[in-house]
Amino acid sequence: MKQIPKSLSRLLMAMLVAAIALGGATSCKSKKKLAAEQEAAAYAKKVQKATADLNAIIDGSTTMTLDSQRKRVAQIKGYNLNDPDVQKLISQAEKEIELKQAELDRQAEEERLRKLEEAEQSKYAAIDNQLKGIAAAGSIDSANEKIDLSLQQFASPDVPVLIIISQVDGINDYDRPTTAVNFLNLLKDTKSYKYNIVSVKKNSSGKITELELLKNW
Repeated sequence: MKQIPKSLSRLLMAMLVAAIALGGATSCKSKKKLAAEQEAAAYAKKVQKATADLNAIIDGSTTMTLDSQRKRVAQIKGYNLNDPDVQKLISQAEKEIELKQAELDRQAEEERLRKLEEAEQSKYAAIDNQLKGIAAAGSIDSANEKIDLSLQQFASPDVPVLIIISQVDGINDYDRPTTAVNFLNLLKDTKSYKYNIVSVKKNSSGKITELELLKNW
């Protein structure tokens, strides 16, 4: 067998080393390219999902609760996505959430006031029913009997009855002052009771000293 010359052997070895090095470099570049592609794909997917969620919040098609919407927007902001469209949508979504929260606060306040009014009306249910009974009495005698019973709730027949006929910007406009006995007789004569009790003042004996009503036209 012929021996390979040393010079040729060294050349072959160098070529082999170069090939291995080139292959390694190519493999390294391929891995970096793959990683970059995967990173770009993940970024694009995140932008796409963020855009979809933000648009759903803005147009009201999301099923997320308001608190979840707020958390989702904060999460998207935390991504620090360098996308102008996403940044614009974030701003719009935050404004939309503020509007929704303001509407919820308004509804909650209306509900609170409604319950408060119901509680007030419930507190005045007894006197309210007496007044309705006088207006709905089937005869004059029956109405007079109801008036006598109702007057027992007042400190005197001349207790003032204040009737609010309009409310503008929190300011009440009152009808001419009248008294308990005159108001009760008015209910008897008109056979109509269109009022809501606003307040009832009583003395230490529990007798009514002032009655304030709101007229329902």
